[in-house]
Amino acid sequence: MHGHHHRRRREAFREDANGERTTTRVQLEMPPQAMERLQRLKEKTEAASYAEVIRSALRLFEALVEEHEKGSEFALKRADGEMLTYRIFV
Repeated sequence: MHGHHHRRRREAFREDANGERTTTRVQLEMPPQAMERLQRLKEKTEAASYAEVIRSALRLFEALVEEHEKGSEFALKRADGEMLTYRIFV
């Protein structure tokens, strides 16, 4: 087994009073650059945890995907008033 790493996906379930699953623990492996980005976003947004940053990112990404599916196009308006087409899904 030299040189081989076994990866196990660890999931922990919490249950509410009705025995329903309320959360799932997910273990992620991220390269250092991605972890640095996550840390910067946590600091910039004053999020309480990495999980909070990821949940917010998922909500935003889901909304963008839904709008894209409806045929929406995306644009950014910069502080100086310049409008830019923003291509998220190329």
